[in-house]
Amino acid sequence: MTKRTLYLLYIFFAAVMVAVAVSFTSCSSDDADGSTTNDQEKPAILDGELPNPIDCQVYKRGETITFKYDFTDNVELGNFNIEIHNNFDHHTHSTSAGDCPLDAKKNPVNPWVFNQDYTIPAGLKNYAAQVNIPIPSDIEPGDYHFMIRVTDKSGWQQLKAVSIKVKE
Repeated sequence: MTKRTLYLLYIFFAAVMVAVAVSFTSCSSDDADGSTTNDQEKPAILDGELPNPIDCQVYKRGETITFKYDFTDNVELGNFNIEIHNNFDHHTHSTSAGDCPLDAKKNPVNPWVFNQDYTIPAGLKNYAAQVNIPIPSDIEPGDYHFMIRVTDKSGWQQLKAVSIKVKE
């Protein structure tokens, strides 16, 4: 190889490296999937007009819980999750606002376990969620936590825990 050929190869290699470096640098805050990398705020769970359930609410086995909460985000919402689990051991979640009267502690025999994800339509900053959740008629009555999680398009998450009771 001549010096000229080596020099041209060097120039070509340097140009390729500059092009690769530039392709990894972006002037926009949007990623290829449309999400915003500058989103540093968690979404919010709002009580809305008539939130449901609320702390200390009592339901009966076989009834339906009509879940109603509003979600908002500064850029774009992603999805939400509802989880229901027993509180027979009287544990707490830092987001729970109420001190509800609790039944005596007990070991679970047939507790209600519910965990479901829901998609929020793309492009929304505000969403009024409503889901009907049937309470199984054969679950063990007692104290339960109703957990609400909302995640925005960038992955930030907000959590709200509500204490409910299920009776016979």
